[in-house]
Amino acid sequence: MPFTILSSSYSNSVYTISLDPESSTLKTSSIEIGYHPSWITFHPSDKSLAFTGLEQANGKIIAIKYDGNYKGTVVAESSSGGMHPCDLAVVKDELLIANYGNGTVSTLPVSKDAPYILAEAPTHTITLSGSGPNKGRQERSHAHQVFYSEEYDELFVPDLGGDRVYRLKQNANGVWTIESHIDNEPGSGPRHVAIYDGRLYTLLELKSLLAAHSLPDAQFFTKTSTMFNPPTQPNYMLAAAILLPKPNATFTVPYIYVSNRNDPSPEGDSVAIFSIANPDAPELIAEVRTGLDHLRGMAFGGPDDKYLVAGGANGGGVKVFERTEGGKNLKLIAEDPSVKAPTGFIWV
Repeated sequence: MPFTILSSSYSNSVYTISLDPESSTLKTSSIEIGYHPSWITFHPSDKSLAFTGLEQANGKIIAIKYDGNYKGTVVAESSSGGMHPCDLAVVKDELLIANYGNGTVSTLPVSKDAPYILAEAPTHTITLSGSGPNKGRQERSHAHQVFYSEEYDELFVPDLGGDRVYRLKQNANGVWTIESHIDNEPGSGPRHVAIYDGRLYTLLELKSLLAAHSLPDAQFFTKTSTMFNPPTQPNYMLAAAILLPKPNATFTVPYIYVSNRNDPSPEGDSVAIFSIANPDAPELIAEVRTGLDHLRGMAFGGPDDKYLVAGGANGGGVKVFERTEGGKNLKLIAEDPSVKAPTGFIWV
């Protein structure tokens, strides 16, 4: 049975990818959206409705409606309320937007029904304030993700520029406000987070580290490299994505998966796999070479999250891997090098 995947990109297109595991093939089509639709997310009540952000100076949000064959049509657009929107999440009837360029978090009212986007611009925006010692990347706050935790009813926002992870909650009027923040090592650049079993795992892009904190009290435990043989700092090898699929009937033990970018190895960038047998101290147990160049986004899907899709923004297109050895390893099963500059994925 084929599976459908949507891919955002650093081209002008959003791709529809059909994976047939039996024949180990990918079939791809696309819709042109505009400059750098780099992140994509579904409306939680309707997987035929997706939102993407154009990562440009005058950030835009685009709504795409898909038919039964997942051919998309642009049905609405609005301002993102900031510069270079790089991450989106829909919580109930709000689209939450991380505007990387000017370090803001905006909220935009949306609906699963037409007109889909209910305002021409966000109704509320929070401006983060911070900077760090890396003068090339941390001259100001850079909101890099909006991660909603249903368990804690909190929004976690990694600020790459300020070396913090902000914690936001909704007040009595339903407006998101900053409640607190978690500090990370200066110059480390928090990019993305994952939560599992009372632990917050933060991927620190600028130093390619994985940090562990407890929740809700934010006690710091440890940090470890995302590579077996990390080069001397500073360098251009940067961690990008962190995934922590929940255990299930097939994969009973949880593992953390991290993408590493810009590796000079002829075998391409790697996916680092961590054991969390000790949840306070993730242990790097494998680095799987992908043949991808500038590996950014990846996502799990299929039965019991059996498959991992990943893309090379600078080369290699899209590849799909199958989890093996209970999740401790990955095996390539399909690829399409024609997909241009893939940056993010969601499984239908």
